[in-house]
Amino acid sequence: MKSKTIITLLASIGLFAAAGAVQAQTAGDRVYVIDQRGEVVLSGTGLCWRTGFWTPAAAAKDPAGCKCDKDLLPKEVCEPPAPRAAAAPTAKPTGDKITVAADALFDFDKAVLRPEGKKKLDEVAAKSKQIKLEVILAVGHTDRFGSLAHNMKLSERRAAAVKTYLVSKGVDANRIYTEGKGPKNPVTKPDQCPGKKATKQVIECLQPDRRVDIELIGTK
Repeated sequence: MKSKTIITLLASIGLFAAAGAVQAQTAGDRVYVIDQRGEVVLSGTGLCWRTGFWTPAAAAKDPAGCKCDKDLLPKEVCEPPAPRAAAAPTAKPTGDKITVAADALFDFDKAVLRPEGKKKLDEVAAKSKQIKLEVILAVGHTDRFGSLAHNMKLSERRAAAVKTYLVSKGVDANRIYTEGKGPKNPVTKPDQCPGKKATKQVIECLQPDRRVDIELIGTK
């Protein structure tokens, strides 16, 4: 680890596109959805739509990053200090990513943390206290079985359960952002786990899709 610490439990944040009004996005383009006028597309509640390439680090480089996600970006990105004759060197960001399945945190189709899951979150809480914490992102995901409404709520409850536990361990609630993606961002490929019934074999095959992505961002 260098000066910047990022812990991600299966990072994956999805893209929602407005049909007909949005230009195609690529890894080399903007990390927010842009319409034909070159403006960022907003949701009904005024939030910026993100592409699948969105990360806090990438948002800091996007022209709309401060407008859309100012609270998630380092203060110096959106409020750069006045030029100095001899400014002190700043820490360069670095990151590590690890993956932990939701099944390690919760029982199948449940949102109550297992004892083993609490131990893994204890490690996240301990890491957050070793750095100058900026933000923790917790995004819940499910497999394809069950209705979309059920899975969306399940993924949201799982992300909320992670936040509640981390807050109980002393992490500032205002530093934790939660979101539920349901089955919209599977890790498995479309033809990898065939079968319309939730048999034991298919459920085991879809295990990678059941996850909570946790990204911890801060500086030493």
